[in-house]
Amino acid sequence: MFRTLLSVAIAVIFAAGTALAAGDQVKGEVVKIDKAAGKITLKHGPIKKLDMDSMTMVFRVKDPTMLDKVKAGDKVTFEADRVNGAITVTALDKIK
Repeated sequence: MFRTLLSVAIAVIFAAGTALAAGDQVKGEVVKIDKAAGKITLKHGPIKKLDMDSMTMVFRVKDPTMLDKVKAGDKVTFEADRVNGAITVTALDKIK
């Protein structure tokens, strides 16, 4: 009985963590890429984590190689956070 309850508890905690992580994903569209500056302009939906409404804005990217995966016009999902005081894209995936 205890093992069953423990297994259920672990499954619930895992599912909650996955749901929270999925909640950090934001849909957007690449407007412009500036590889030299390590920046990307995204038209995006609300970023709940940062209490930010939908808009188009320029972001720094945590890893400049992210910019090699996308081009203007691509639909993407991304995560953003404050890194050293700047709002920064920390994960970026092209929607296929």
